[in-house]
Amino acid sequence: MAENTITVQTDVDAPRPETWHYYTESEHVINWNFASEDWHCPKAVNDLSVGGEFIITMAAKDGSMEFDMEGVYDRVEPDEHIAYTLSNGRRVTVDFEAKGKKTHVRVTFDPEPGEERDPQQRGWQAILENFRRYAESQHGAAA
Repeated sequence: MAENTITVQTDVDAPRPETWHYYTESEHVINWNFASEDWHCPKAVNDLSVGGEFIITMAAKDGSMEFDMEGVYDRVEPDEHIAYTLSNGRRVTVDFEAKGKKTHVRVTFDPEPGEERDPQQRGWQAILENFRRYAESQHGAAA
């Protein structure tokens, strides 16, 4: 990864295997992979295996904008670590660390060249916090 990576992180009040499940399964990804309430994730296709591909569609609810985040998995260690390369060559790692009954999730990514770092960090952090809220709501519903 590049030296100027950005890291976002959060603690999820759910055990690591459950947190992993909510983070990686397409039927869950569509419920959290967006940064604000005026966006949504209408489609997620995920082959979570080394060399497997994913495509995640993010779209403004008003139809004004839509884009696909695509990539290939470089490393997958179930319940612990994911590394992937986006279609534009940027690399991302996601780590899941058990902390008692909680899970610490850390995402480190190469920033988009030519774009300000702060908005990128805020956007990825907002998506991760949306994930945390979703995972905790699912964990609470399953309890």
